[in-house]
Amino acid sequence: MSNTGLARQLFTAFAAGDADAARAVCSPDMTGSQNGGPAMGLETILHFAVAVKNAAPDFRYEDIVCSATETGFVEEHRVRATFGDGSELDLLVCIVADVQHGKISALREYFDTAAAAALGKALGRA
Repeated sequence: MSNTGLARQLFTAFAAGDADAARAVCSPDMTGSQNGGPAMGLETILHFAVAVKNAAPDFRYEDIVCSATETGFVEEHRVRATFGDGSELDLLVCIVADVQHGKISALREYFDTAAAAALGKALGRA
């Protein structure tokens, strides 16, 4: 599968809250970080993705631009969602990913933390 194909499968799984489908395209030892923060393991990332979907059933990605690189992919997308209290999330995100042996091995996510405040509030982190 192409690196951009892996990206599509991963983000489709995240949007659906499907941890098993996301696991299928990731290395078991995959790591992720947000804005250069501490590394998170795959299970932590999947727990977060499912929690977001539970907090905002219409969670989705829009305006997707994805490019393969020699070692993975770079994707820019807009994260959109409406939470139970009616607040909305509209967050522009850039993901830099590494792919090894046909699996996603690392994700580095960058976004405006102020714009992500609605997400933190919905997840009880604000």
